[in-house]
Amino acid sequence: MATTTLAPTSAPAARAPGFSRPTVTAVLTWTVAGLFAAVLLAVLISVIVTALSTSWGGTWLPSGYTLSWFRHAWDTPGLANSIAVTFEVAIADVAIALLVGVPAGYVVARKKFPGRNAIMLFALLPVILPPLTYAVQLAALMYRLGIGGTLLSVVLVNLVPILPLVILITVPFVEQISPDVEQAAKVFGADNLRLFTRVLVPLLTPGIVAAGVLSLVRVLGSFELTFFVSGATTQTLVVTIFGALSDPGGPPAALTAAMTVFYMAIALLGLVISLRFANPAHTLAQPARRTL
Repeated sequence: MATTTLAPTSAPAARAPGFSRPTVTAVLTWTVAGLFAAVLLAVLISVIVTALSTSWGGTWLPSGYTLSWFRHAWDTPGLANSIAVTFEVAIADVAIALLVGVPAGYVVARKKFPGRNAIMLFALLPVILPPLTYAVQLAALMYRLGIGGTLLSVVLVNLVPILPLVILITVPFVEQISPDVEQAAKVFGADNLRLFTRVLVPLLTPGIVAAGVLSLVRVLGSFELTFFVSGATTQTLVVTIFGALSDPGGPPAALTAAMTVFYMAIALLGLVISLRFANPAHTLAQPARRTL
């Protein structure tokens, strides 16, 4: 009887460890993210190069470079005051929003009371609605109260969107903390004030930092609310830049670009200082619920 010998078949090539074929969704996601980053980077580079150029028009690169536009921008009447006002408004708004919003967020998270969901929905409105929808009414109220055009009015109107934002951010961080932690602190004699300052605040630090950073970014970029209530000496930097850009006989493009670089530097400085207080990766990697 004849026997048939089968030739050995080659084993399939082993796939390199850790390698997986990218999916269509992943390719599209990274493509869109890359395009967005490229456009954003191109805009930022364009602004910076314009601020450094002696003249730039009709060519790929400027004909020369200079730092004089930054000196002219700093010497522009009102710019130094606008920078000071920007810092004052940002510090005051973030501090007030955290001092009021964090305790309010704790109450909303811990206390179950009638109308809680309605309050949360109402708090969402200033966050999700365009500021222009309520900026005019707020400005009318400020002028009716006799404080329109003052620094106080600029601080108050910018509190409207960021105070609910702080509350909404604080609530999930409070819910991550087990109530047993608070009960244990009370057993050892902690009163409400000591419980909040010595126990809850350290545990809520990532949430407080996240709320502070987002509030700071929102205040620095607030235009509509500040524009309608600010006076000649209470304009923030973003309003001053808008005034320079909208003036037909205003400064040259390089000068306004230099002013914009000042604005970007202030925003970046505020962000870096805020992030020094907590690791953002630690903030995003918080467990679903903390138990001690």
